[in-house]
Amino acid sequence: MKIISVANRKGGVGKTTTTINIATALSAIDKKVLVIDFDPQGNATTSLGIEKSKGQKSSYDVLIGRIKVNDAIIHTEIPRFDIIPSSPDLAAAEVELVDLKKREFFLKQALQLLGNNYDYVLIDCPPSLNLITINALVCSRSVIVPLQCEFLALEGLADLMKNINAIKRNFNPELCLQGIVLTMYSRQNNLSKMIESDVRKYFGDKVYNTVIPRCVRVAEAPSFGKPILIYDFKSSGAQAYINLAKEFLKREKEL
Repeated sequence: MKIISVANRKGGVGKTTTTINIATALSAIDKKVLVIDFDPQGNATTSLGIEKSKGQKSSYDVLIGRIKVNDAIIHTEIPRFDIIPSSPDLAAAEVELVDLKKREFFLKQALQLLGNNYDYVLIDCPPSLNLITINALVCSRSVIVPLQCEFLALEGLADLMKNINAIKRNFNPELCLQGIVLTMYSRQNNLSKMIESDVRKYFGDKVYNTVIPRCVRVAEAPSFGKPILIYDFKSSGAQAYINLAKEFLKREKEL
């Protein structure tokens, strides 16, 4: 079982869309995938058409040890694709865990009960480096970083890499950068090209060859509770995520 976090300290860069669509592509080739919605906003949960209900078991309950991880799993309509939904209560977990010993390892301990039930576990992280994200990174083997092709998105990338390296030194020696995904790319926009050039120059082959274009259909898909690969398979966004999934699998073999 391979655990991978999808993280960026900036919001609105395509973390959830990337998580959901890589998971969908993997499930289509007979890989069993679990997505953990670890963002209090719960976008991954709603993007799959799952209604949040009072009393619903969530990633928050798993993190604080209220329930076993297997009791929070929901089977989606997509074969071989399961999810642990989020809860707004996750926002309070930072305060609840701060004084506890080994608080950075709570999620890692909880996920050990999964055994080898899944080929991949993808964790959709919140847009901040708090104790929630640290828990995700501590239990992950690698990180995927979606990066929006805008200037301000670049500013936080260097800080994120410092954070990843700090967690590698202090908590998780196996943690590595799986890759950077350029999202919301516009070929008519010189800024997109400039950002791409800068990121590739600095990070080299850690940047995926596939870029995710700006696509109205990608933005529409969550409101219908479907990944873009199911909502509009022929769209440019869906085809880009298929190519990204191929690259992802190739890198996984190399790792």
